[in-house]
Amino acid sequence: MYKAIILPLAKEDIREAARWYQKQQIDLGKRFTAEVREKVDFIRQNPQAFNIRHDGVRTAVLNVFPFMVHFF
Repeated sequence: MYKAIILPLAKEDIREAARWYQKQQIDLGKRFTAEVREKVDFIRQNPQAFNIRHDGVRTAVLNVFPFMVHFF
């Protein structure tokens, strides 16, 4: 399994999105954060499951929320 390092700006983007979703509906921010964690865990186990998009960077689309995780 690979190690995941989430950059500080990415962490802030996740927190900001979770706060926004939380304001829209109770527990929606928690669901967003949980989905990000699940996707990162899946990426750690299966990084080759995603196509390279640009300059060696791969992307994984979240299942419910309109966000992508970019990684290499």
